[in-house]
Amino acid sequence: MDANLEPVLKDAADFHLFSGIETEDLRVSYSENEILKGITLDARRGEILSIIGPAGAGKTTFLRSLNRMLDLDPDWRVAGAVRLNGQTIYSKEIPVFVLRRKIGMVFSVPVTLPMTIYQNLAFGLNLDREGKSRRDEKVEKGLREAYLWDEVKDRLNEPAGNLSGGQQQRLCLARTLTLEPSVLLLDEPCSGLDPISTRRIEEALQQLKRDLTIILVTNNVKQAARASDRTAFFLFGELIEVQKTENLFTTPREKKTADYISGRFG
Repeated sequence: MDANLEPVLKDAADFHLFSGIETEDLRVSYSENEILKGITLDARRGEILSIIGPAGAGKTTFLRSLNRMLDLDPDWRVAGAVRLNGQTIYSKEIPVFVLRRKIGMVFSVPVTLPMTIYQNLAFGLNLDREGKSRRDEKVEKGLREAYLWDEVKDRLNEPAGNLSGGQQQRLCLARTLTLEPSVLLLDEPCSGLDPISTRRIEEALQQLKRDLTIILVTNNVKQAARASDRTAFFLFGELIEVQKTENLFTTPREKKTADYISGRFG
């Protein structure tokens, strides 16, 4: 299925100039309410971009606009541009189901299928009609990348629901990785996890960023500070600033950013 997408992406004039995902004047509204107000932001291959901000800042809406999840509700309106490797994603030339394999997403609450651990991972791969040996390779690769293989390699035929919450979240990450995405979107993936599970996911992300573009939405500013290369601060649907993470947390350009990260509001 990826073959349907690659020619479209490689025809883009600036494909070799930018590898990642970017938005330009992205505006998103629901009914009459404007949620995102002209966001221009890029996330590059080889980095983790964190997005921080208080509730209602538009962080999750931004993520959902990047893989066209908002298409599912006709009350959403999207204007502006979203480009993957230079090619607009809001195009009839790109089937949505193909796009979502290229731009994978992991949510705050793990959503496992009522199947075995193996079946959860192979579910999307079955659409590719690959042989079992190839599916097995991708399942193992995804589990290793999610730092879960050693914990479940002898339990693959058990129900996924038998796993702990942290393991289920890493299973969801592995399930996304088996599809070999170009971009990984994470919406508060550690919000309900203990410190050990959080550390394992953050360690996995540090390895994955070498080959992926990763965008991490988090309400935990400490996580953004330790896990990301750049950080963007959203407030009321606007991008207030984006900098290298170390710079944003030590010398923010905007007073609103300084107030947020110091706990004076939000």
